[in-house]
Amino acid sequence: MHYVYVMRSVSDHGLYIGYSANLRRRFTQHVEGGAFATSYRGPWKLIYYEAYTEQGDALGRERYLKSGAGRRFLRAQLAHYLRRNPIRSR
Repeated sequence: MHYVYVMRSVSDHGLYIGYSANLRRRFTQHVEGGAFATSYRGPWKLIYYEAYTEQGDALGRERYLKSGAGRRFLRAQLAHYLRRNPIRSR
């Protein structure tokens, strides 16, 4: 399986969108500070993920979610979560 995931930084409330073929291992790397892109912004909470059977589909979805339209989709998809846990300005 191939996964596209969204994590939220507990420290600065920002979102991180990523891809992995092994979601459990990748999330553990983020939590333990082993991923350079997220090591300084932890701790992290996994708030959303999608699973795909084809790598190309997952990578395309990751690109989309990182776009403006994709971020709007995420705000709509996670509306209930974000209402209870609003994104604060940095």
